[in-house]
Amino acid sequence: MQTEDLFSLDSYHIALAVIGVIIIAARWLPRLFSSREPVSAALMILFGAAATLVPGMPTLPDPRNNPLPWELVSELTVIVALFGAGIRIDRLGPIRKWMPTVRMLGIAMPLTILAVAMLGIGLGGLTLAGAIILGAVLAPTDPVLASDVQVGPPHEGAEHPVRFTLTAEAGLNDGLAFPFVYLGLVIAAQGLNPGGWALEWLAIDVVYRIVVGTLMGWAGGRALAYILFHVPKGSPLAETGSGVVSLAGVLLCYGSTEMVEGYGFIAVAVMGLTLRRVEADHRFHRRLHDFSESLEHTLTALLLLALGSVLPVLFEDLTWSHIILALVLILVIRPLAGWIGLIGTGLPRNDRAVIAVWGVRGIGSIYYLCYAGRHIEFINESQLWSLVGVVILLSTILHGFSAGWAMDRLRND
Repeated sequence: MQTEDLFSLDSYHIALAVIGVIIIAARWLPRLFSSREPVSAALMILFGAAATLVPGMPTLPDPRNNPLPWELVSELTVIVALFGAGIRIDRLGPIRKWMPTVRMLGIAMPLTILAVAMLGIGLGGLTLAGAIILGAVLAPTDPVLASDVQVGPPHEGAEHPVRFTLTAEAGLNDGLAFPFVYLGLVIAAQGLNPGGWALEWLAIDVVYRIVVGTLMGWAGGRALAYILFHVPKGSPLAETGSGVVSLAGVLLCYGSTEMVEGYGFIAVAVMGLTLRRVEADHRFHRRLHDFSESLEHTLTALLLLALGSVLPVLFEDLTWSHIILALVLILVIRPLAGWIGLIGTGLPRNDRAVIAVWGVRGIGSIYYLCYAGRHIEFINESQLWSLVGVVILLSTILHGFSAGWAMDRLRND
């Protein structure tokens, strides 16, 4: 080996070192000023963008031209996060505690999609199909980045109605946004001709896929619980403390649900809720939560860094109208839609305000846009990526720094 090769710098090793520095810095620096965790998400994106200036750093594939790797990693991250949201909830009843969640999913989310689509056409210059997909892409709240205002790990109890609502909403709205993604794809392919596709869209993409996803999640949760807690009787898997088998069960549930054309995102969330109901006081649920939480935070950190590294490319098409649209979504549309959706729930004003405002956007938006971009060619795809990129960046900043405010509002309620 020649002497000059001893200290040659490999781009892969440079990337590993930079990733390590960024994640440690993003987690550690906020601790100098506050103990609030969500601030680190924004720092990872910003540091990821700055890392492109490091000599020798490899470049990642542009999600506009090569969406598949982005889709697969974001999909896995969302799967793990949705299952984790399900197992965190200690108590499902009484039924009235679900009313705010139902209203957020059934009223606030469709209103958000409609408002974003209209703004996308009027302000962003998008086509109707692109505007609908933009609304669907930006409608779900992120189950990972919003974890600071959600319920805690299993067995902690004292689940505040606001925390419960935000957890249940984040766990289910990723799957429930899918029908609107399909609606945009159908309009892009067949045009605005409801007579030709509306009935099939309602029957298949709305009713069938949601019902199948729910049933597959329930069946998967019951089957996994049986394997974990009851067979074999003398030495159940739950006593081993390993979360790998449960992760395998989640992947099995998701994959099998998708094979029968159901919504896998709904299935894994329901699976988490169902599994949590079996042997509810068993310590394995806490170990499983900790395992899945570590995995989802690791995947999320890598995705946020990756997103930051491609933001300079995505922002080449960024305009002031995109920034205005993003701010209107975060500061006006989501809070107003949430406030309207929660009318009549009987929640105190402070609780309604926190639920309405705290709709952080993140990993799910990346997945949906990659999925849509891989299935059809969009005229406005570059604009959509610019919009989604700036929305995620602004959302992580604004919601990250407002986490303390949200928690204070809950304590003062």
